[in-house]
Amino acid sequence: MSDFILTPRELRRYSRQIMLPETGKEGQLKLKMAKVLVIGAGGLGCPVLQYLAAAGVGKIALAEFDTVDEGNLQRQVLYGSDDLGKLKSIIAARRIEQLNCMINTVVINLKIDSRNSLSILRNYDIIVDATDNFRTRYIISDSCVILDKPMVHGAIYKHEGQVAVFNYMGGPTYRCFNPFPPAENGVFSPSETGLLGVLPGITGTIMANEVIKIITGYGEVLSGKILIFSLANYRSGIFTIKANPENRKLTRLYDNY
Repeated sequence: MSDFILTPRELRRYSRQIMLPETGKEGQLKLKMAKVLVIGAGGLGCPVLQYLAAAGVGKIALAEFDTVDEGNLQRQVLYGSDDLGKLKSIIAARRIEQLNCMINTVVINLKIDSRNSLSILRNYDIIVDATDNFRTRYIISDSCVILDKPMVHGAIYKHEGQVAVFNYMGGPTYRCFNPFPPAENGVFSPSETGLLGVLPGITGTIMANEVIKIITGYGEVLSGKILIFSLANYRSGIFTIKANPENRKLTRLYDNY
């Protein structure tokens, strides 16, 4: 795969995107040259990975350490019944390579933590937070501030989804939105509250769209804003996040998260 031109096959494959004036051949080439890290290959990560691969993002890394459980299959659509017990990272990479053989994938089969985060994240242009726990989310956010990387964030709860872009071109960080992690006894997982299976699919697709917008420059990025929507009644709103300059002064990760 030549990095600096679009091949005839790529021109055919991505023709519908290239037709859009906001994308064109220049935008498609930017997608081809982009390097994106998706942290988490669960309910949110699956649609993000699928649509970034389909769009032609040239290098997609996925960081995931978990294995496929039967309770995942209701919403994590890259996996099937035959994948139970297998590593999500390997299966997800194989699926998106089947979806688009013209992209490069990188499998990072480990948990992102304060010891490895900076060395891993520095190799990518855009970081996607598709995780489901606050500890990892703050490590990702702080690492993005130190490395000056944009962070595309998504979260889900019951019927509600949210998407935002943090640390984009000097914009607010995740700590501007949530200064401190909530008390552990106030946070409930989907296994305790339930979750509508289509919700992460819709949320993750919007997250993928934000990545594509950042790469190609089309549209208005959700920087300094958070989109919150409900599938129960289709009510939605975009809310402004106020920047706190103190949150951009990080020079190292904390010892404890």
